[in-house]
Formats: sequence, structure tokens, C-alpha cells
Amino acid sequence: MNIVLLEPEIPFNTGAIGRTCVATDTALHLIRPYGFILSDRNLRRAGLDYWSKLKLTEYNNYEDFMEQHEGIDTDAVKAPRLWYATTKAEQTYADVTYGPDDYIMFGKESAGIPEEILAAHKESCVRIPMYGDERSLNLSNAATVILYEALRQNSFPGLETQGNSYKQNM
Repeated sequence: MNIVLLEPEIPFNTGAIGRTCVATDTALHLIRPYGFILSDRNLRRAGLDYWSKLKLTEYNNYEDFMEQHEGIDTDAVKAPRLWYATTKAEQTYADVTYGPDDYIMFGKESAGIPEEILAAHKESCVRIPMYGDERSLNLSNAATVILYEALRQNSFPGLETQGNSYKQNM
């Protein structure tokens, strides 16, 4: 799986998402500009000692990302697909089928993914249902919710699904 952050602004969110990516063997793709520098202590603190294990790729802008991933198709059946997480989507993240190599893009915290990108890819937009007029979840929480659904649909590839047994003292 692949998580894509388009112009992330808050280092803690990016660090937390990086940590989740390491824990799930998911690649993280960051698209500039960022609202921080990658050496930011808050980013490193949120990612703890996981950051050095992260599969990280950076891009200059959205066009650079799309050029480097020509095989991504928003209408693909078998090829890796690109999903756009947005509060504006008609379908929920659980209504779609994720492939094991799919990409899930999240926009910057203050504005999300630009309207023109969403409008061009309506069928690939997904949302997380929320109560009432709540605007959105925290970015790192939203990324985790959708990523784990995608991993669940693919039987948690390579992840430990069995916990340690508990010993009871009697």
C-alpha cells in the first residue's frame, strides 16, 4: 500500500502517519511544498525512532508525482489505483475495493485536495462518514482509518495478525 500526502502542513501529523506506514509496511509519498522541514523535531518526535525505517519518496508537486507514477489509474481494475480522500466524496472509504499496491492521497490539513483534482477524479474519491456538521478528522487519524480498511480487504499482507498469548497465574 501507499499513502500520499499532498502539501502536508503539520509536522506531527506527517510524523504520526510515517510511524503508521512503518508499522504496516506501507510506503509514504510526500508532495511539496511542506509546511515544515523534514528535520523538524516535532516530525521526528511523532515518528519516534521509526522514521529511519520509513519507505519515503518526495515529489516537487502533484504533476511530478503523477508523471513518476504513469501506471496509476483512477479507473484501473488490476493496476494500482489512486484514491483521493476528501470530505466531498459521495462514496465512503468502505464502499470501494482496494488493491494491494493502491495509493491513497490526502490533502493538506487546511484545505484538503484542490477542487480541480477532485472534480477530475470523482469516481476515485472516498470519504469517512462523520456525525452532523463536523468538518473532518485529524489527518493522521483519517489516514489510519482508510489504510487499515485497505489492508483488511487485502488480508493484512505481511502483518502479524495473531497477538501474544496471555499467561494467567492461578
